This record gives sequence, structure tokens and C-alpha cells, in this order.
Amino acid sequence: MEYQTNSHCKHLIALHLILVVKYRKQLLLGELGAFVKLKIIDIAKYSEFEVEEVEIDKDHIHILLTISPTISVSSYVRRIKQSTTQCVWSEFKWLKKEFWKENTFWSDSYFVCSVGNASAETVRKYIQEQG
Repeated sequence: MEYQTNSHCKHLIALHLILVVKYRKQLLLGELGAFVKLKIIDIAKYSEFEVEEVEIDKDHIHILLTISPTISVSSYVRRIKQSTTQCVWSEFKWLKKEFWKENTFWSDSYFVCSVGNASAETVRKYIQEQG
């Protein structure tokens, strides 16, 4: 990972983010998981973050991303969750059987931790070995 430069700042903020499917339902297997993975990469193209690694497991997803210091972590998480939920619900109509009360997909909570440049490769390897 390389340092990024803004007009008044040089930075490298790398985060390990884990999002969990609501009720820990094991829905990220197969086509749905691959779809979510691609959507997160697409979201990064028009957002102020970069996806370094992303890998899915049965009921959660690991993302290694680099962010700008101008936007809060919760804003990035909200953008990822909202965008992927909208796309998933429009593409996979059978989700109504799984979440019959509400159009939800992700758990309300998430895990995030900062990753120093020295240990980023360790986290990258860990994420690649998921699933």
C-alpha cells in the first residue's frame, strides 16, 4: 500500500472491516456472495476509498480498505451497507423469504480496526485465506 496525498495531507489509513449478514444467515455462498464482493469493488470506484482485499465467508465479509481522513469510518460503512443492500434486494428477489419483515441484509453492527503498514500484509493474507 502506498501513501496517499491530498491537498494538505499525506496519509495511509488502512482498515480491516467485517460486515455480518443479519441474523448470521449463511447467505454469502455462491452467486450472492460473488455479487456482493463485486458491488463493494464497484462502490469504491465512485467513493473516496480503495478496496485492497475483499473475501467472503458463509455469513460475513472481510474487507481491507484504505480511506481518506476527511470522512468518518461510519460514513464509509454506511455507504457500503446501504448500497449493497439496495443492489442485493433488487437483484435477488428470493431474499423476501429470508427477511420477511424488512428489507435488510447486514447486521446493524460491524467490526473495524486500523491496520498499520507493517502488519497490512498479515491482514491481507488472513483475508485471502477466508472462505
